[in-house]
Amino acid sequence: MAKKPENLSFEESISELEHIVSELEQGQVPLDDALKQFERGIKLVRSSQAKLETAQQKVSILMEQEEDAALVDFKATGE
Repeated sequence: MAKKPENLSFEESISELEHIVSELEQGQVPLDDALKQFERGIKLVRSSQAKLETAQQKVSILMEQEEDAALVDFKATGE
């Protein structure tokens, strides 16, 4: 059973969307299955869009809080 769109990561949603689009573009999917896939695709798009909006809001909040913060070089942990 497929995971609910809201339980997938953004990357998993995009990957599944690409797969759905590829199958639908080939035109070999029976109509009933195509409609189900299209519906799943719409749910994935909406969920992904909500995740992007949430990320954008977080970035905006962080930018407002750290407006005068100086830029520093990124150093990965474990070096």
